[in-house]
Amino acid sequence: MASLATAKRIVIKIGSALLVDTQTGALRLDWLKGLARDVDAQKRAGRDVLLVSSGSIALGRKVLGMPDGILTLEQSQAAAAVGQIRLARAYEEVLAPYDIKTEQVLLTLEDSTDRRRYLNSSATLTTLMVFGVVPIINENDTVATDEIRFGDNDRLAAQVASMSGADVLVLLSDVDGFYTGNPKVDAEAKRIDNITKITPELELMAGGAVSLSAKGGMKTKVMAAKTAMQSGCAMAIMLGDVDQPLKALANGAACSWFQAVGDPQTARKQWIAAMKPKGVLVVDAGAADALTQGKSLLPAGVTACQGVFIRGDMVSISDQFGNELARGLVDYDAAEVNAIAGCHSSEIKDILGYPGRASLIHRDNMVM
Repeated sequence: MASLATAKRIVIKIGSALLVDTQTGALRLDWLKGLARDVDAQKRAGRDVLLVSSGSIALGRKVLGMPDGILTLEQSQAAAAVGQIRLARAYEEVLAPYDIKTEQVLLTLEDSTDRRRYLNSSATLTTLMVFGVVPIINENDTVATDEIRFGDNDRLAAQVASMSGADVLVLLSDVDGFYTGNPKVDAEAKRIDNITKITPELELMAGGAVSLSAKGGMKTKVMAAKTAMQSGCAMAIMLGDVDQPLKALANGAACSWFQAVGDPQTARKQWIAAMKPKGVLVVDAGAADALTQGKSLLPAGVTACQGVFIRGDMVSISDQFGNELARGLVDYDAAEVNAIAGCHSSEIKDILGYPGRASLIHRDNMVM
């Protein structure tokens, strides 16, 4: 059974209605301070925390004096541009007393569907967390058009959980879990506390949006659960409008848990193994031995490069006798690999004319 107690990395999704008062358009500072106490507690317990936060448009439209109702794309983008800086500043200010560093990451759908961008985003998030930073993540509303939009932060949060290797995703909602129907209109609706599989019947139970400020409803949360579960990440839906919601969740607050299929590392390895190789890297005996010890593949161990591929593609790794040793997502284009094969990582900048990554294939992106 999933729980916060066993988590190593947590993604928390915060909706606009929790952050911004729907009547006044003002930031709900007291609630945000409670969340900051939660984040501090999780960090002190040794866990990484990432926040996927809505609220930029809601904050920005108030500043710009925009009327209530549906905004045009251009109005939404303008409101997001104004509101995003205020949103980032608010998180920075409430977390500063705990000596927690924050930074802002803005993503679009393309950043998760394009493999090169996916790897860049994943590497950036990982590096930030190595330095103890809490990323504040939102959709890049100022540039995203309909064809490159997530459209809601539930699915964005699930993609962030996947690319960051999180093992728990918490959706702070205006309902305390997943119900057989909309509990606001159906008195017979029952909460389902533990879900191990997304079935067609369960998908039919999901309704639409339940608040004026929310873009997503239970349907988008089920879509998010699919992504999270397949990535080895458990997902909880709980009532967010309480003081310190994570503390409440840890103390047994009502919620629905969508159980993960395996763990993040196993799920990632299965994803990599299922891809079709675009090329082959031949390695010497020393590199082959290093791979069996769980190390990354460095340029120095490569003796030949076959095929045409770009960064982020799957390639096969074989020994000098043609035996396949591993597969992985390569960090360089084929032409770059040919240029630096057999060289030490310290020589990459001189050879290519720009600094690159030390490894050709990082061990986290490799399956033996």
